[in-house]
Amino acid sequence: MRAAIFGKGGAQAPLGRSTLPSAGADFSEVRDWFALLKPRVMMLVVFTAVVGLLVAPATIHPVLGFAAILCIAVAAGACGAINMWYDRDIDALMRRTARRPIPAGRIEPGAALGFGLTLAFGSVTMMGLATNWLAAAWLAFSVFFYVAVYTMWLKRRTPQNIVIGGAAGAFPPIIGWAAATGEVGLVPLILFAIVFMWTPPHFWSLSLWAHGDYARAKVPMLPVTHGARETRRQVLIYTVALIPVTLAPWLVGFSGPAYAAAAALLGAGFLWHAVRVMREAQDEAGRSLVNDAAARAAFRYSLYYLFALFAALAIDKLAL
Repeated sequence: MRAAIFGKGGAQAPLGRSTLPSAGADFSEVRDWFALLKPRVMMLVVFTAVVGLLVAPATIHPVLGFAAILCIAVAAGACGAINMWYDRDIDALMRRTARRPIPAGRIEPGAALGFGLTLAFGSVTMMGLATNWLAAAWLAFSVFFYVAVYTMWLKRRTPQNIVIGGAAGAFPPIIGWAAATGEVGLVPLILFAIVFMWTPPHFWSLSLWAHGDYARAKVPMLPVTHGARETRRQVLIYTVALIPVTLAPWLVGFSGPAYAAAAALLGAGFLWHAVRVMREAQDEAGRSLVNDAAARAAFRYSLYYLFALFAALAIDKLAL
């Protein structure tokens, strides 16, 4: 905690007043540390991991299952903290990230790095002790892939950063499955492929309306390197490619027709949004003339889409 007699900017508290930190200041600091974990991203990671664990053809004690999911959540938070530590320079240049705890000066970079590394090591160790070391190995690899491969290598070097780096966010269903069964087979790899194929149209929809931030920070996102028109085309291409992948659980006999129907309907909705992104009113360079309304809507839909798709798989499988 901050020294009791100093305020946020380091100035000495006036004499005659209480030098105890206020409850509001304490809560603000806790909130900053929690923000390092990227809780919104963590929610999606945890949900896909839960589904991977629930649909696995093995039972796991509820306490151990909860421990496994907690380990995955903590590891995801560790990735967020280390990512914010490494990206603090470019976060400071982008409007949507400039108020994060590190670039805003509320948390020291070294403290954030230590926090992330501690959480990463602890979550992997606990996963191995609570479930099995195969799940722990997958969890450790997912942390390594997100931090070293995506954050430190791909993100600043290639517009394919999201395509290749999307694997980092696709590991949780595999980890959940491995925690329950102690092995990895075809179905968890299909779930991995679904999240992997979903990531580019999801993130490129975001990058269309955040391209100014990426250009300012010199991050080679697709709209910056190849323009908005090509990005729109890629959103559509990946969405079309995603739909048959989402039907694979039904095609291999793992799920029933209820899931297939849900996947088809959800996919049709995603395709409709992708077509709208492609046809949105644009200038000659493909930049939106209506504040990227279609891209924003596609991004929001993509979040609900993945939640709904995995929920449909869990309901269909558990109801059989």
